[in-house]
Amino acid sequence: MFSKEEAQQVRKEFWIAFGKSFPRKWILYHTKVKDFAFKFNADAKKAEVSLDIEINDEIFRNAYFEKMWSLESILEEELGEIHKDEFYTLENGKVISRFWITKENVSIYNKNTWQEIFEFFVEKMDGFERVFYEYEDFIKDV
Repeated sequence: MFSKEEAQQVRKEFWIAFGKSFPRKWILYHTKVKDFAFKFNADAKKAEVSLDIEINDEIFRNAYFEKMWSLESILEEELGEIHKDEFYTLENGKVISRFWITKENVSIYNKNTWQEIFEFFVEKMDGFERVFYEYEDFIKDV
């Protein structure tokens, strides 16, 4: 097991390695919709690519969630099986809406799985971005 400092260093190395392996600009937070962002996440057991709708106003959050849900078949065509939760609770207790794809049995702390995670990140985020750009006007019209 890693100490807190060692774990932090491994995470830092992981993200640097990802950026060097796949040096491209991702849309992530630059959707031009406040609190509507694409995210990468990796931990000791899995990797995830998600769309987090963190809008505090529940009516607007729900409207964006419904828009994305209406694109579910298109998202699944691009990404494969996608999970969704209109009332997803973050570790800090904040409730958001989330669409995400998970890759199990990989670990940010196992360098032998890093390439697998990187390839998963690129494939799935690229799919999310294609759908977003294709349907951007529809999504933003809330």
